[in-house]
Amino acid sequence: MLDNREGQRVPEVTFKSREGNQWKDITTSQLFNGKTVIVFALPGAFTPTCSSTHLPRYNELAAVFRDNGVDDIVCLSVNDAFVMQSWQEDQKAENITFIPDGNGDFSEGMGMLVDKEAIGFGKRSWRYSMLVKDGTIEKMFIEPDEPGDPFNVSDADTMLNYINPNAEQPKRVTLFSKPGCPHCQRAKDALSSKGLKYEEILLGTNGVSFSSLMAVSGAGTTPQVFIDGEIIGTADNLEAYLSNL
Repeated sequence: MLDNREGQRVPEVTFKSREGNQWKDITTSQLFNGKTVIVFALPGAFTPTCSSTHLPRYNELAAVFRDNGVDDIVCLSVNDAFVMQSWQEDQKAENITFIPDGNGDFSEGMGMLVDKEAIGFGKRSWRYSMLVKDGTIEKMFIEPDEPGDPFNVSDADTMLNYINPNAEQPKRVTLFSKPGCPHCQRAKDALSSKGLKYEEILLGTNGVSFSSLMAVSGAGTTPQVFIDGEIIGTADNLEAYLSNL
């Protein structure tokens, strides 16, 4: 049974972490005392749902969480410090604090240490998120106790909706570009001037071709810009769109 521990203190644990090439001990007191902290815990670094959805969205919404009183966002997994450090570098998740619960002590103290031996993982954390204020758990979102790896309630958007359902979310921008394209650079400069972060998809890499661009946008020229799912199109169109923001 996965227990909801709202109103309780977080377990007292010392995490064996890495900073650069040095070992660094981090205590729960250092992480939580006097702070408002979001924790999202997951089964494993580099696993599909964790890498493609769970972690990236928390990183994407970090500034919104900060604007709504959150001091830190912690990603916790029962992995060793080297794995967590490597995953952080791979994900370029500069807005997240990665915590290795290598021995599972914190997860066990939370009642969230589960058996994943059937898939060769051994003991791992169940997927959940929580809002912790000054070391006390205010709110928990625990995935249902079902087979597999459910991912329904511990996501960043659910947490943000709890903290402030009226929070303004950042625009989601995707830019299709090609190397050496001056118009692509214009689009990047225009987005940066408005403080908009963007996902860049570079043609000719990772199997993305002009055919891919044509299939997605209906156009074969670069750049092609999408904002919140809307096709903005070329750099000229983008500059006109941004002038109205």
